[in-house]
Amino acid sequence: MHNHIRPWRNIDRRVSRKIHVGSVPVGGDAPISVQTMTNTLTHDAKATIEQVLACAEAGADIVRVSCPDEPSTAALAEIVRESPVPIVADIHFHYKRAIEAAEAGAACLRINPGNIGSAERVREVVKAAKDHGCSMRIGVNAGSLERHLLEKYGEPCPDAMVESGLDHIKLLQDNDFHEFKISVKASDVFLASAAYMAIADATDAPLHLGITEAGSHYAGTVKSAIGMGNLLWAGLGDTIRVSLSADPVEEVKAGFEILKALGLRHRGVNIISCPSCARQGFDVIATVSELEQRLEHVKTPMSLSIIGCVVNGPGEALMTDVGFTGGGNGAGMIYMAGKQDHKQGNDGMIDHIVELVEKRAEQIETERVAAQEAAE
Repeated sequence: MHNHIRPWRNIDRRVSRKIHVGSVPVGGDAPISVQTMTNTLTHDAKATIEQVLACAEAGADIVRVSCPDEPSTAALAEIVRESPVPIVADIHFHYKRAIEAAEAGAACLRINPGNIGSAERVREVVKAAKDHGCSMRIGVNAGSLERHLLEKYGEPCPDAMVESGLDHIKLLQDNDFHEFKISVKASDVFLASAAYMAIADATDAPLHLGITEAGSHYAGTVKSAIGMGNLLWAGLGDTIRVSLSADPVEEVKAGFEILKALGLRHRGVNIISCPSCARQGFDVIATVSELEQRLEHVKTPMSLSIIGCVVNGPGEALMTDVGFTGGGNGAGMIYMAGKQDHKQGNDGMIDHIVELVEKRAEQIETERVAAQEAAE
């Protein structure tokens, strides 16, 4: 939907065909979905299920699990059964693991068809996917390009990655399989961005975005925001994964923050806060940190401004559902829907703001349900 009042905020998304990863549509006009990947041993079904549930609670639309061996695919049926979101099976090289994962109920297979052997083996995997309603993701990675492409191009480069992707696509299309998406990931944001822009012109398949092996929680989030943010802003991307050396829940949070910053997805409380300075009327940094934790349970999209003084506070509050601006004498001003509402002392401020946000979220949900019922 275009913003006619603020056209400079518009993002024209690339038109791709729509596929499904279980119940989640990917591509076309579907919302951009957020993925993560478990880092437990998949054959430990209990630990993996616990992590999947935590990721789903954080907002993950899709969760991927690695299936490197037979014990992993043997545990997959239980994991799929207990998961509230579709499960993608990550397959490398061994075609039997792909077939076992499809039979176990995986919603999608992450695979490179050219790496699993003969044409007959590719046909067997495609047949299993068709028989069990699996989609696939072709996962091209700059760090694992085919030898003949490295010899041809000399090093990983956008042309090599696109050629790899198109070769894999042809293997699936030759078997009349079209329920696939594709990724062309690299740890270098320049290489990844160039490869994604090129593959976007070469196919109408949905794009799975990612900056692979991005690094630690902090550094990896910054790198992913630069790389994926650039592509998303250009209208590319149908599903994303932020790859961090961190808890998968943190990947989900980072993914949503990237999408929220671009207005592409809205979930939970968007806190607008100042960096703080000598003018602050309360401890902004500590307040925001605590509010982030205490408002994690709120899933309703809404905004909250926490500003230390009156220089920018009233202006920021104009655009938020709830706002607090620091003042003097140990108190500040509460804003509701952009308007001054009442004064609030710094003591008890956090509890009060949490209560106001919860009530506003409840009101928004009531209004949403009423509007939906009126439209039916």
